[in-house]
Amino acid sequence: MSLPIDPTALSEDDIGEHRVTLAMDHEEAIEFVRECCEETGFGVPVEFSPSELLNEKVDADRDPYYVLGACNPNVADKALEASAKQIGGLFPCNMIIWEQEPGRQQVYHVSIMRIARLVGMAPDDEEWDDIIAETGELVAECFDRLSTEAVDP
Repeated sequence: MSLPIDPTALSEDDIGEHRVTLAMDHEEAIEFVRECCEETGFGVPVEFSPSELLNEKVDADRDPYYVLGACNPNVADKALEASAKQIGGLFPCNMIIWEQEPGRQQVYHVSIMRIARLVGMAPDDEEWDDIIAETGELVAECFDRLSTEAVDP
């Protein structure tokens, strides 16, 4: 199967990638990320621990790994309308927290709005540009808050 885009040619900016390392335990990091999300306009309607699930179901022996499914309802509503509802296949905007080592947590995010455009699930137009800009500003503000506790800002 050949891909319609060359993933090696994509930059962090192309996919809206953000990451920060926090010096705190895993549970504390989850709470801190949740607070930063909520302070910047994201609710967290979905959350789960893939590591707990995999460790239980397939004895994976995975280190702590947690997903906070963040969502800004106003932007989500606009995005559903502008993408003929296809963006819902990528909802919510996930904030991932994984333990690199005890006391050191990686927080990671990619923009579903940017990725949706890259794979043709969203239009390449001014309205979508505005949606990307709005979510980008919210995520940047969230990561600015996260960076206050960063080991490697």
